[in-house]
Amino acid sequence: MGMKRATTFAAAAVAVVLAASACGPSDYKASDAAQPAGAAAPAAAAGPGNQPGGQLAVSTTEKAGPVLTDSAGLTLYRFDKDTAEPPKSNCEGDCAKTWPVVAAGDVTAAAGMNPSLLGEVVRADGTKQLTVAGWPAYRFNKDAKPGDVNGQGVGGVWFAFGPDGKKAAKGAPAEAAPYEAPPAAASPAPGGAAPAEPAPGLSVAKDPKLGEYIVDGKGMTVYRFKKDSAWPMVSNCVGDCLTKWPVVPPVDKANAKGITEKNYRVMDRPDGKQQQTVDCWPIYTFSGDKKPGDTNGQGVGGTWYAVSPDGKLITVQ
Repeated sequence: MGMKRATTFAAAAVAVVLAASACGPSDYKASDAAQPAGAAAPAAAAGPGNQPGGQLAVSTTEKAGPVLTDSAGLTLYRFDKDTAEPPKSNCEGDCAKTWPVVAAGDVTAAAGMNPSLLGEVVRADGTKQLTVAGWPAYRFNKDAKPGDVNGQGVGGVWFAFGPDGKKAAKGAPAEAAPYEAPPAAASPAPGGAAPAEPAPGLSVAKDPKLGEYIVDGKGMTVYRFKKDSAWPMVSNCVGDCLTKWPVVPPVDKANAKGITEKNYRVMDRPDGKQQQTVDCWPIYTFSGDKKPGDTNGQGVGGTWYAVSPDGKLITVQ
């Protein structure tokens, strides 16, 4: 079916494996398994496999908007740690169990898609992988059926393809700077706007009931939301929720005091904002706290709690 001139691709497998408790620089290694504690790691052959893309299509999803899929309806993804100019995959070795590559073969552009966006890249092992707008293409082995987009936003570096080869619109509206880059060194936003300066660092305060808890640079209590996820790193506080629970923006890590800095990361939110995380968990302040020392958000709805210096919930009332 069309685009056979796009060359015949061979198969290879790639994956990223993150720990339920890890999303830092060492995320992508076998010892950091992407499943609940005690669960067996997926076998190399599990998941959608590394077949060619076939007849590509565009599917509109609630989570990510329009996404590019393969002939079986499975979502195709791109990895921020890859490069498009020149095309290069940086997902090798142990990465092969979770993010299978989309191998070349019979591939046809989706209806309305520019066929010139499709290409190939030769991987380190000599096999070839489909590229879209220069970006190597993958599937996610936790997508079990058409319409699944479970890989969207994983680790802040994996995003579904939009039909133009960019990140799916609801995942990251702008092509942001690489996830690893510290805020002060981030690339300017489209249009030439300079990146925002990081906020003052976090620190630790003490409360007779709560014990030690994290506060922001203004001394305001920091909270976690139990409906969020650290694996993948996802905030489920959106829309009106953010009016009551403003996100903690990227902070100056150098000025942090008393915080356990494991997985002290910055997360790209679907709304385009960036949010500080501690131990992979997104953190917030509460609009009902009016002055330093207030902890009015503690226990609200049974889902909002102050945060200990190591990123754990403080559930005492």
